[in-house]
Amino acid sequence: MKYQLVIFDWDGTLVDSTGRIVDSMQLAAAEVGLPVVPDSAVQNIIGLGLPEALRTVWPGICDEQLDAMTQVYARNFVYDSKVSMDFFSGVAELLPALRSQGRSLAVATGKSRKGLSRMFTELFVDGAPVSEQFAASRCADETRSKPDPLMLRELLTELGVAVDRAVMVGDTSWDLDMAAAIGMDTVAMSHGAHDDEVLRACGPKTICHSIAELKAWITQYG
Repeated sequence: MKYQLVIFDWDGTLVDSTGRIVDSMQLAAAEVGLPVVPDSAVQNIIGLGLPEALRTVWPGICDEQLDAMTQVYARNFVYDSKVSMDFFSGVAELLPALRSQGRSLAVATGKSRKGLSRMFTELFVDGAPVSEQFAASRCADETRSKPDPLMLRELLTELGVAVDRAVMVGDTSWDLDMAAAIGMDTVAMSHGAHDDEVLRACGPKTICHSIAELKAWITQYG
């Protein structure tokens, strides 16, 4: 077994939430009075911490607008968006299967701790909250935002795993570049925010197009 630790991004990797994020962000922009941008502009920043994401999409955003967007976006994501959101097909089987192979699992996400904690308790695997599947997690508001690799370094230290025994699984260049910065192997998922061309340029070990494909690759090569 090459990979003792499998680190997952959350949105767009394990959870099919890209549409919900885009919709919530566009609703928030309209309410706050910022220009409503195309879907692609929001998709491009998925994975960043929220302040970094907002400043990337709206470079001239002032502090007052930033605070308002943060609050309204969070409300939209939890309550107002009508776009459905759930695990990608196969995730509920993948996580316990990897653990049964003796691997540890972790999450490295651009979500806030509050947001991830909510998802950890609302989504279930084998009748228990999905949080029980993960040995550790890091969120953007308690460390540095991707693509800075600090959250990965912290996870490796907490779990006592060497970088060459870990792999990062993500759907954006932010995920893959973060891992590459410390020499960690990566696997890209094509079903999230960034397309194959962008992902391939980051040099992942492979690009998987489904959770079933990811499970097969890790089982065979990892």
